[in-house]
Amino acid sequence: MSATSEVAPGANLALIRKERGLSQAQLARMANVSVSLLSKIEVGDRTLTPTVAATIGKSLGLSMAEVLGKARIAEDDEERLTDLRSAVRDYDLPGRIQAEEGAVLAAVESVREARDEARVHHVLARLPGLLRSATTYAHAENTTEAWMLLAEVYSSVYWLAARHRWMDMAELAVTRQRWAVEQRANPLGEAIAARDRAGAYLNGGDAEGGLVVVDRAIARAEEALSGQDRAFAVGVLNLRGMTLAGRLEDKTEGAREAERHIASAERVADEWFSGGDANRHSMIFGPQNTATHVLATRLDLGRPREALAVAENLDTVLDGLPATRVAPSRLNVARAHLDVGDREAALANLSAAWEAAPQMARIHPTAREVFRVLASLHRRSNPELLRLSHMSGMPL
Repeated sequence: MSATSEVAPGANLALIRKERGLSQAQLARMANVSVSLLSKIEVGDRTLTPTVAATIGKSLGLSMAEVLGKARIAEDDEERLTDLRSAVRDYDLPGRIQAEEGAVLAAVESVREARDEARVHHVLARLPGLLRSATTYAHAENTTEAWMLLAEVYSSVYWLAARHRWMDMAELAVTRQRWAVEQRANPLGEAIAARDRAGAYLNGGDAEGGLVVVDRAIARAEEALSGQDRAFAVGVLNLRGMTLAGRLEDKTEGAREAERHIASAERVADEWFSGGDANRHSMIFGPQNTATHVLATRLDLGRPREALAVAENLDTVLDGLPATRVAPSRLNVARAHLDVGDREAALANLSAAWEAAPQMARIHPTAREVFRVLASLHRRSNPELLRLSHMSGMPL
């Protein structure tokens, strides 16, 4: 099977099934899903959801990311990716040339801005050199702040890898991130690292394991932190927790776990961040980002109308949030509209996601799936679908 895929996730699933020599009935039986659902996913009448991708992946011995298909990168980015892998490997080998603090801080800020704006190519271009200079700086300074800076760079490595479904790099990045924050006592850094580690479980399709990581990290943060640091740590961990809960195969248990994390996140957001969401170390927490996660969780639980109810004031919810939150939220709303049969609203939100973050939309599995299903369901030419086809490189 090809390591990367230019096709949408549902079509990638069909390729995997055929390469394994399985019929739809055989795979459906192995994964305990209906043949009807599998058939609709493969032909493009239904989206392949993350939960179903994880379930099918488990039956095939694959991660959810492998079922969705790794995203391709441009040829001129291949060398940068090789450099990044080398820099991650050299985590304990500082460079011989001293890293200047001002230059490191400026480079970190540049990556923060590019990440917020979902400029994926810029993040990949800057990370190899930044990771090496931040490593040298942390070893030389040996302070909590310097190690936290390095941990944040590794968080960006994880973010980039997760967006492309490079699970080997994502898992290594979170291991290095945890290592960095452990060099000096840093409970807030540990909480953020645990949030990313749980994300690696999420992308691998192991929601249960990710929830264990989250709950342990919340207990640790509540014990080791106080004030707004504690609120921020508990908040971002609860956001990850509700997402993981929404992906549980047992939707009854998922709903119960999700409501627990939602209630905790909303309580902390209202108490500590009523003035607006906070952005710290490339993490965002507050009432607005909590609402975007609630929307996504309701959708993953199979409750699209509840998700759309959260999205009634979507413009207000998204106002001021970075593109990394705007685009996925628009994609989730598009998927919810598809689930209730509103193709025009789905297309409008898909287009809004592309406008907000075209580089992210190009590689995002939900963007590619929603486009594929809309193209399949529309039986006549549609100018907006044609425009998105040219932008995405996906045929109608």
